[in-house]
Amino acid sequence: MHHAITHRRLHAAFAILLLPTLAAQAQWDIQNSHTTASLRGIDNVGNGIAWASGTNGTILRTEDGGHLWQLCAIPPGAEKLDFRGIQAFDANTAIVMSSGKGDLSRLYKTTDGCQTWKLLFTNPDKDGFWDAIQFQHHNGPSPSYRYFSGGVLIGDPVGGKFPIFSPNGYDKPWKPIGQDRSYRKCPPPLARTGETLFAASNTAVTATADGNTFAFVTGGKGGARLMFPHWHGWNWGYDNFYEGICSFDGIQLPMPSSETSGAFSIASRRTLSDWNRVDLMIVGGDYKNPQVGAAVFVRHAVPFYKRLLAPRIIASKTPPHGYRSAVAYDSQQKLWITVGPNGTDISRDDGRNWRALKPSPTDP
Repeated sequence: MHHAITHRRLHAAFAILLLPTLAAQAQWDIQNSHTTASLRGIDNVGNGIAWASGTNGTILRTEDGGHLWQLCAIPPGAEKLDFRGIQAFDANTAIVMSSGKGDLSRLYKTTDGCQTWKLLFTNPDKDGFWDAIQFQHHNGPSPSYRYFSGGVLIGDPVGGKFPIFSPNGYDKPWKPIGQDRSYRKCPPPLARTGETLFAASNTAVTATADGNTFAFVTGGKGGARLMFPHWHGWNWGYDNFYEGICSFDGIQLPMPSSETSGAFSIASRRTLSDWNRVDLMIVGGDYKNPQVGAAVFVRHAVPFYKRLLAPRIIASKTPPHGYRSAVAYDSQQKLWITVGPNGTDISRDDGRNWRALKPSPTDP
């Protein structure tokens, strides 16, 4: 869902904070992106490599922890597109997603460090609007190695259903779920009247909800829900893809729910007690009233092989200090961090209490 809040400084700063140069006490390192574009998409590959994307076909790349941001070539015909999401695989390879009605929602891919781009996929729904794209990544034998399996792309409801596409791997054709190999028995989930997603930071969906699936969060008049697929019966198919009968569950979240409010961002953290479960952090609020913020922690969530049973939904005792549009977990410092137009908050107790983090004495 489109809204007019500008996130240029917000998400550029968020990107820098999550780079490997993160200081021990979660201090800010403000850097210049050398662009006037509104930046919403960000992906940190590691080893100083990160990518960002935004309005007017803008795509940025850094290889030195953000000290120097390279302005990438604009994909052909994309000069007016709004790139709300980007997923990077290494220093040379990335997929960028534009958000807009109908065929203004597109995917482009580069394999040469953003010198050239190839059009991968265009929204087949003339009334559709893409909100978020995420790939499942797994840590390899060294910090510089990640491998990728499934990806997920999700948009605003079309015909009362959330359109979801999957490529069954990072370099495969994109197909609607229900038509691809791993989710072929999984029809798209139904949306409530007025329910939608917010394309604020490309984090309304997490592709790391468990070993090989995803979860997403909604807002709008019918929203503020956590949605995820589960398998009624499943088995491993060839190439280790699930071939079970799938449907979607929805959990109502204790968050504001209106045309301009709801859940905006979700992040996951694997649990230590059960590798097939994760903890989820969800943030949001009301983007037209930036003083209204909310956060919800979901403990031990989303097993891929059975229905979610009695999850612990924990609303914040001290919520973030305003509307928040992105959240992430820092495993080194063991804290959650969330950002929004009026500031940043961190939590060290799984979202029960949030503390404001100021970039510097001179910054708001």
